[in-house]
Amino acid sequence: MKRFSQQPVVALTGAGISAESGVPTFRGDEGLWRDHNPQELATATAFHRDPELVWAWYAWRRELIAACRPNAAHKTLAAMERELEDFTLVTQNVDGLHQAAGSQRVLELHGNIWRLRCTRCDYRTEDHSVPLPNLPPCCPACDALLRPDVVWFGESLPRQVLDAAWRAVVDCQTMLVVGTSALVEPAASLPLLALRNKSRLVEINPSETPLSEHAHQVLRQPAGEALPRWWSAFKK
Repeated sequence: MKRFSQQPVVALTGAGISAESGVPTFRGDEGLWRDHNPQELATATAFHRDPELVWAWYAWRRELIAACRPNAAHKTLAAMERELEDFTLVTQNVDGLHQAAGSQRVLELHGNIWRLRCTRCDYRTEDHSVPLPNLPPCCPACDALLRPDVVWFGESLPRQVLDAAWRAVVDCQTMLVVGTSALVEPAASLPLLALRNKSRLVEINPSETPLSEHAHQVLRQPAGEALPRWWSAFKK
C-alpha cells in the first residue's frame, strides 16, 4: 500500500449516498407506505403488536434495495479501503451497498437489512432472498420469530460497533462525512469528536447541514461526483 499523508482516514456515510443509487430515504409524506409512517413501523412495539405488518414493510424495502446497485461513491470508498493503510468506514445505512461495492470492513451503526436475528435465542443469519419465502420468518433453531437485524427507534446501537467507531474517529487525521444530515445521534457526534481532536473535516453533501459551518472543506455536489474527484486529489 502507498503511504499517503493525512492518515488515518474515517468516512461516515448516510442515506444520501444510497439515495443516488435509488434507495428511498423514507422521509416526509413521500416515505409513507400503505398510509403507515415508517418511524411508527420501525419499533419493537410495532413488531410485537403486528409482526406480519412490520415484516411486509421490510420485505418491500428489501425488494427495492435488491434492484439498486452501488454508485461511484460506494466504489470509491471500497478503493480507499484497498489503498489506504489506515481507513475506517462507518455507515448509518442498512442496505449493504458498501459491501456490494467491495468494502469488507464496514462498521454498521444501524445494522443490516439483509441479516435476520432471532427474538429469543442467539441465532443470526444473512439472507438475500427476495421475496422471503415466509412472512413473518421463524427461527430454525427455536421456532421463535425472526426480526430484521437493524436498530429500531428506541433501541441502543450495538456497543461493540459504536466503540470501534469512536476509537477510529479519535485517532483519525481526516474525516469524511458523506450524504448524512448530521442530525441523528449518536452518529452526529462523531464529526464533532473529530473536530475536537484537530482532524481535518470534509463534508460532501448537496445540501447544507448543521455541520457545514464547521467543516474545513465542503463539497456541494452529489457524492457520486464529488467523492471520486476528492480521492483523486487526495492521492496526489
